[in-house]
Amino acid sequence: MTVAAERIDRLHGLARAAAADGDQERARYYVRLARRVAERNRIALPREFRRFTCDACDAYLRPGKNARVRTRDGHVVITCDCGTQARYPYRE
Repeated sequence: MTVAAERIDRLHGLARAAAADGDQERARYYVRLARRVAERNRIALPREFRRFTCDACDAYLRPGKNARVRTRDGHVVITCDCGTQARYPYRE
């Protein structure tokens, strides 16, 4: 694991903890920082990180708190408080 991947993993944990404590601005800061590290080092963000962050407002999504999760025909729809929707396929 590279230094950049380790840092992204650490920032993901910090963003999760900040969102759990209710500090949304600090969680956004960690998400933005992790994305910037990934871009500079040309590595992909982990799937779990991509699924729990909003692409539009960089919020760390917590279902039931600042995100709504619904299932549709063959995909999951996650709606952030800012109104942005993300769709992910699933198999039954």
